[in-house]
Amino acid sequence: MIIAIDFDGTLVEDKWPDIGPMIPEQFDRAKTLRSEGHQLILWTCREDSVQRKHLTEAVAFCSLMGLHFDAINENLPEHPYLHLGNSRKVYADKYIDDKAFKSL
Repeated sequence: MIIAIDFDGTLVEDKWPDIGPMIPEQFDRAKTLRSEGHQLILWTCREDSVQRKHLTEAVAFCSLMGLHFDAINENLPEHPYLHLGNSRKVYADKYIDDKAFKSL
């Protein structure tokens, strides 16, 4: 399964533009999902800019905490519909985000 995971408010407390404290149970669950063979995409609004490398900081923080991703803000190369175009929204089977509704 492909799982897209948000950063601020999901893996860490939302302290944008800084990195908030880690939410340990979220990191543990994400690492468990990866160890079970699921592919993880870090799916965040963070970007790097001339002033500050917000995305790079988030990726480095996750790596330091032992959480690694198969892709960062992009589709996996084996995306089943990539041949039809590469949309801005990554393809995933599940999305984990603090701002998500389960359904309307």
